[in-house]
Amino acid sequence: MTEPTRREQILATAAELFAARGFHGVSVADLGAACGISGPALYKHFPSKQAMLAEMLISISERLLEVGKERVAAAGGDPADALRGLVDWHVEFATSRRPLIVVQDRDWESLPEDAREQVRRLQRSYIALWADQLRTLRPDLDRPSAVAAAHAAFGLLNSTPRAGHALPDAALRELLASMALAALGVADSPR
Repeated sequence: MTEPTRREQILATAAELFAARGFHGVSVADLGAACGISGPALYKHFPSKQAMLAEMLISISERLLEVGKERVAAAGGDPADALRGLVDWHVEFATSRRPLIVVQDRDWESLPEDAREQVRRLQRSYIALWADQLRTLRPDLDRPSAVAAAHAAFGLLNSTPRAGHALPDAALRELLASMALAALGVADSPR
């Protein structure tokens, strides 16, 4: 794995601060201090705090979709394996990027409208990826039911900011994966 760029380091620090105090509870000076630079020096990397939030949520939405597509392709046409791969990927994301889940939930309205629409489009594509695999595996599901099932699985998997402190991460990952697969009607075979 490559070292994160300075820009990625700033975004990770911002995600932690936004998750802890909310987007509006964090000033540019706070962000700069946490990154070891002056607040105004952040403007060399991002034009505004809103631009930082937009890049944070757009980039993770792009990454979720990109890796999701890779997991489906790696399954070689087996929808159960594809769903196992998608669940494993989302569990990895949810346990390693808890602050982003909090920021997405709480600070959504602070995103500029164009960024909100871009995130929505990416998320709809990610949900469709899951729903398509579900419908292939379970032909009894109509499209709305498959989409609802995908959303329900995300709700379970994205509970990590609230449920993640009771168990060590490895145990939490295993629990979340087995629960999500059961909820989706996928046999929990070795992944």
